[in-house]
Amino acid sequence: MKGLQVKETLTLDSREVAEMVEKKHKNLLADIRTYIQYLEGSKISSQVFFIPGTYISSQNKELPNYQITRKGCEFIANKLTGKKGTIFTARYINKFHDMENALQQPRDSYMIEDPVERAKAWIKEQEEKQKLALTNQRQQQIIGELQPKADYVDRILKNKGLVTITQIAKDYGMSGQAMNNLLHDLKVQYKQSGQWLLYRDHQGKGYTHSQTIDIVRKDGTPDVKMNTKWTQKGRLFLYDLLKENGILPTIEEDIEKVM
Repeated sequence: MKGLQVKETLTLDSREVAEMVEKKHKNLLADIRTYIQYLEGSKISSQVFFIPGTYISSQNKELPNYQITRKGCEFIANKLTGKKGTIFTARYINKFHDMENALQQPRDSYMIEDPVERAKAWIKEQEEKQKLALTNQRQQQIIGELQPKADYVDRILKNKGLVTITQIAKDYGMSGQAMNNLLHDLKVQYKQSGQWLLYRDHQGKGYTHSQTIDIVRKDGTPDVKMNTKWTQKGRLFLYDLLKENGILPTIEEDIEKVM
């Protein structure tokens, strides 16, 4: 049987990896940043190992984390010795195998003879596939927001200029929803599972920053929600784009009326 080509980028959260290696998360982050410094100094891309991001803590604080790829886990495992290294290797291999099996599962549903059970299995498989695909899309947006030769985490934490789409919309006398719909019509962004994501033509230009928020579903299961915020560079991009389409901020409209 031929192997299944998996297009999604499978990763583990650095918080989970810290538990697996029995290390404090802040200490693992320090190790990863050192690894990144060495890699970037040798002109080796660190993004195939460690993808920077953030999450919202239980105290409602935005804190740094990393999405760690299989290569990143291998990297960390190579730094461990003895029993710890062996146990961590076994744990992350099992984790990635489980995720890969979830991607392969759609084929298995057709082997179920009972039509009702087969339908239930197919629905579950499609939900898992969509969830993994969304994770990949979000990761691609985060990667696109990274700036070369810059410490992403430090730069974002120091940046006081991030704004929501609702704040931008107020400048134009609109609601956040109306502005989002307008930007969708202008082919700037599209909505996927509750988050607005930039189209490929606008990714990688430093316009947005994705924020991870921990939530609890109605059934009590933990989950995450992604919010998109705009940088000042993104805000200027929207200003120019809207102006080209005859849409001005309220303050500029008032000035034109006076003149």
